[in-house]
Amino acid sequence: MEFPIPLPSDLLAAAARLGIRTEDVEEQFTRSRGPGGQNVNKRSTAVMLHHIPTGIIVRMQANREQSVNRLKAWTLLILKIEEKIRGKESTVAREQYRVRMQKKRRSRKAQEKMLMEKKRRGERKKLRAVGH
Repeated sequence: MEFPIPLPSDLLAAAARLGIRTEDVEEQFTRSRGPGGQNVNKRSTAVMLHHIPTGIIVRMQANREQSVNRLKAWTLLILKIEEKIRGKESTVAREQYRVRMQKKRRSRKAQEKMLMEKKRRGERKKLRAVGH
């Protein structure tokens, strides 16, 4: 499968694994909004991708250059399709789960156990220091 732009190898592998075909994607270039001056006002730098089988639409206008927006749009489209198809197994879902687990607080019992262990360790170290 040949993509209209060069993509990183990991994204190409993900696209192949998910069965994403370029024929299933409509690509449009439109004018961007917001800051960017004359470049944004005169050129079609924004990219809109529509994956017909899933109905996912991605619009990217973060950069002043069309090529950069195009790469970011294809990347985002592949990640969104992966998330929709694979659900909990997707890389995005795994990353969100990892962050959620990092922010999760310990239970009261686990905190007490950890504090007791820290006290024991501290006492053991104090006993070692007395001999010097």
